[in-house]
Amino acid sequence: MLSKISESLPELSGAERKVAECTLASPKWFVHAAVAEIAERAAVSQPTVIRFCRSLGYKGLPDFKLALSASIGHEGMPYVHEELNADDDMDNVVEKVLGNAAASLLGERRYLKEAELENAIAMLMHARRVEFYGVGNSGIVAQDAQHKFFRFGISTVAYVDTHTQLMAASVLTEKDVLVAISNTGSSIELLDAVSIAKENGASVIAVTRNNSPLAQLADCVLSVATQENAELYTPMVSRLLQLAVIDILAIGLALRLGSEASLQLQKSKRSIHNKHVYQQDKPTA
Repeated sequence: MLSKISESLPELSGAERKVAECTLASPKWFVHAAVAEIAERAAVSQPTVIRFCRSLGYKGLPDFKLALSASIGHEGMPYVHEELNADDDMDNVVEKVLGNAAASLLGERRYLKEAELENAIAMLMHARRVEFYGVGNSGIVAQDAQHKFFRFGISTVAYVDTHTQLMAASVLTEKDVLVAISNTGSSIELLDAVSIAKENGASVIAVTRNNSPLAQLADCVLSVATQENAELYTPMVSRLLQLAVIDILAIGLALRLGSEASLQLQKSKRSIHNKHVYQQDKPTA
């Protein structure tokens, strides 16, 4: 169902697309919300909500809600996936995993703020050094970020060990930027490292939930909104959203750096060009 909504976006009117994005961002909330609440959150009229449901082939809002409720599940399989159940076949697994991921990625557009992105890119452009901190799943994202950003010629590193984060934060200065990545934004060790970095004058960009403890410490917050219950289920979508935010930052920085970024990326590509096996064209008879 969520993938169906995602695929229908290009065919919807501008106002109906707002309702679709509202549905994708918070499908479980949508199921229980009144039409007035949906219209207010999507910033459209109540008739538009009904038209959206009919555009997807349903008689009205109640009919659409029933189908949506049945497709997203409720309890899920603890510690595995919130939307999957033990009796789901592989077709359901593919549908729910991909549908949930696509819906969350599209819904993220409602939470990322252009001003915050511009602020973050400006910080990165003028940094002497950029450090990425994360733990667990977020640590993997931090390593991916370091892999992307060092190719711009920026002095950068990723730390996933909490003790190393504390020590590294203690030698940061006002010329440096720390990018802290956390789904919950409540890891005590990470918060300690961020506090130390700020005491030394470093700027902090947080990729986390809005209003989390980490967000409250940061100078710039790139909100990652997910309905995942990280205490009960294995985080999946949050990691994808964090990776998408890092990609947006990397592309935004490349655009601001212009030809300088292209030159640096070209150099890195050339450095490994001869380290690949290229298939030769087969001779023709």
